[in-house]
Amino acid sequence: MVEKLKLGIPKGSLHNATIVLFKRSGWRIDINDDTIECVICRAQEMSRYVESGTLDAGLTGQDWISENESDVRVVEDLIYSKVSQRPARWVLAVPYDSDIKRLEDLAGKKIATELVNFTKKYFAERRINVNVEFSWGATEGKVVSGLADAIVEVTETGSTIKAHGLKIIHELLRTNPQLIANHAVWANPEKREKIKQIALLLKGALQAEKMVGLKMNVPKERLEQVVEILPSLNAPTVSPLYQSDWFAVETVVSSSVMRDLIPELLKSGAEGIIEYPLNKVI
Repeated sequence: MVEKLKLGIPKGSLHNATIVLFKRSGWRIDINDDTIECVICRAQEMSRYVESGTLDAGLTGQDWISENESDVRVVEDLIYSKVSQRPARWVLAVPYDSDIKRLEDLAGKKIATELVNFTKKYFAERRINVNVEFSWGATEGKVVSGLADAIVEVTETGSTIKAHGLKIIHELLRTNPQLIANHAVWANPEKREKIKQIALLLKGALQAEKMVGLKMNVPKERLEQVVEILPSLNAPTVSPLYQSDWFAVETVVSSSVMRDLIPELLKSGAEGIIEYPLNKVI
């Protein structure tokens, strides 16, 4: 019997996005695979559990791998977040009316953050002496209430920071989730193949989020004109319709071009255009 792979799923802000991503990849997190056992834990702790072998593999941000200085194998970068497919940012923020304009202005000041070790190292490398204190949460409020002079906080859009009357003056780190594995587990051929399978399908699901399938019918005399304007991964699939001078054309394109592409296809003679979502593109 194959030993189960113990896989860590992040709790917190990334939890729902991870559940959705796994579902699109073909797994439910209650997991419909007798070779995987899922364990939910905080992203902040994940790399420590994977490094120690308590977990075989897991998903966590590269920020927490750096914070914990964990020795793990990074199997795959998976750029997704609770809002969108873009990296999150750890930024330095101060009140709008603060005299602090640059990093050097923080010398002798107090910074509140959850990312303590990374922040200390960041300022030490620049030879700026600061006092970094751990924040359990609601970090933005530490500056507002006068408990700190600045914060280092993670953000995607910056809207929450702005809503607290703060302004971003510096970006320290861009981070995205990574699939990581214990080194000894990676050396196990069976478990390595299972981790690689997970990585492949998760990557395929993320790729599919940026693309759509496109089908249409095109008369023979307009076929070349339509195919010429169609972007595709390789080339569109073209097949004749039954007892007709029309063709069915199918392709996969970036969702970002659809707004302009569909009117152009109609002008070029395409009819019956169907746009549909994709689960995976591999």
